[in-house]
Amino acid sequence: MISGSLVSGYWVVVPAAGVGKRMGADRPKQYLPLLGRPLLSLTLSNILTWPGLSGIVVALSADDVHFPHLPEAKHPLVHPITGGAERADSVLAALNFLATHASEDTPVLVHDAARPCVALDDISALLSEDVSPIALLAQPASDTVKLSGVEQGCAVVEKTLDRNRIWLAQTPQRAPLGLLHSCLRRGLEQHAAITDESSALELFGHSPQLVPGRRDNIKVTHPADIVLAETILRLRYAPTEEKR
Repeated sequence: MISGSLVSGYWVVVPAAGVGKRMGADRPKQYLPLLGRPLLSLTLSNILTWPGLSGIVVALSADDVHFPHLPEAKHPLVHPITGGAERADSVLAALNFLATHASEDTPVLVHDAARPCVALDDISALLSEDVSPIALLAQPASDTVKLSGVEQGCAVVEKTLDRNRIWLAQTPQRAPLGLLHSCLRRGLEQHAAITDESSALELFGHSPQLVPGRRDNIKVTHPADIVLAETILRLRYAPTEEKR
């Protein structure tokens, strides 16, 4: 349960213009079925339960024909816009939209369309007023981490990294609208490698706080992830009697 002093009046950005090539499916992965519903529908319905939400900006491909059929597409807090070729381009397009609808200090959470399993407890932690205004959910590494090199065309171990300093980034990732907008725009202008919002902030000297998240906040990337996500959601929302 969410409790305590939480930030409110925030917006959520969901980049959903990708095609999900690694899934090898006949449609973008955000529209693949989970529990009989499109993946993006599950993600949006989850976000709509977060308290204090002002709205969701969903960045879509210009030729998206699936989104209008989602029940969440008609929700008054959901605002579809046209995204870009890459994730960062889609997030920037959403921030451009928000810049005309909210003040620069408005908290923005960017969340992957393919993470339908994020738990309310994690959202509570990220929105806590005790957390830095720039922060992200992340999971401390539990496996031994190897840095790879190449020998004779094969991947080989170059060195073993200290896993006590390794965190695996998740979403949502949180930052004030004006700061994130500026850093992301400048980073793209410099053709920097921006893989998430934290990396854009890091480019300009900011150090987002790492907020420990649950391990079951998985990102659906490969076909096997669909089965795993369905199992997580079934267990989480099944009646108490079914869990025993």
